[in-house]
Amino acid sequence: MNRVLMLLWLALAAAGCARARAADPVADRPVPVRVAPLAVETAAPTVSATGTLGPKEELSLGFKTGGVVASVRVDEGRAVRAGQVLATLDPGEIGPAVARAQSAADKAERDLARASRLYADSVATLSQVEDARTGRDVARAELEAALFNRRHATIVAPSNGVILRRNVETGELVQPGATVLVLGSEARGNVVRAGLADRDVVRLHLNDPASVRFGALPDRVFTGRVTEIAAAADPITGTYRVEVAVAGAERLASGLVGTLEIRTAAAGPVIMVPSTAVLEADGTRATVYTLAADGRHAERRAVTLAFFAGARIGIASGLEGARAVITDGAAYLENGSKVEVLR
Repeated sequence: MNRVLMLLWLALAAAGCARARAADPVADRPVPVRVAPLAVETAAPTVSATGTLGPKEELSLGFKTGGVVASVRVDEGRAVRAGQVLATLDPGEIGPAVARAQSAADKAERDLARASRLYADSVATLSQVEDARTGRDVARAELEAALFNRRHATIVAPSNGVILRRNVETGELVQPGATVLVLGSEARGNVVRAGLADRDVVRLHLNDPASVRFGALPDRVFTGRVTEIAAAADPITGTYRVEVAVAGAERLASGLVGTLEIRTAAAGPVIMVPSTAVLEADGTRATVYTLAADGRHAERRAVTLAFFAGARIGIASGLEGARAVITDGAAYLENGSKVEVLR
């Protein structure tokens, strides 16, 4: 008997709650929303990446021969001009080597002249003249090598640029070919280097346009273009290096972190919607609410995302027949919810 009374009481309570909800005007109140019309545009997917700014050419400068550093005339960050002397070796060893080579070349010239006169007088043989000529040629070659080494005992800037690194100080002993200075050359401009995943790099082509923003310069947007795409992945990171040449970045410090937005060449008609209209995004799948034909209800749509473009998103499919998407207020909706469009 008690069980029957309990079930009867629960049924009455449920009916009372239903009547209360039906009588509650809030339950039927439409959700205020804002909408945005669908825009079909010829757009291209973008590839986003983060990289660092630097000169296209970074030249490692050193001495042809080893020796004691006599002077280093520039510091890191110093702007230099083409032909400017940057560092020199102590000539104490190179100078005598040139002098010896010059003396040997002069002697070889005299020996050849004497052998030629004796040959004309039938005193020397043709073989002796040829040997003297060979000795003269060898001495000349050794002199050229000594003069070459002397020229490269002085480091001269090969182009305009900025000193990125200084590795030695005056008085240090350096080995042949050791890097003394690293020059960021201005000859080929500045680039942002970034590492991209394989799914992104396959969408790029040389000369694809790009925009570049630096965190240190938030109010400026630089233009650029893709100038280099690596043919193989980095064995450590698994990413592909991409270089974007940046216009107007000559005076910026090397090493600035920049954000790239690269527009790929695969442009075509696509539906663009505000990013605020897209909910529950998971990979390429998401949810969008559209305005029903009567203009008073919301319809839930499962859509496929094409690409992100800043504050907008390209939709590949799922919005067929729709006229507008719901932006503000979409998070509070269910399929069939009443809505009131705010103007």
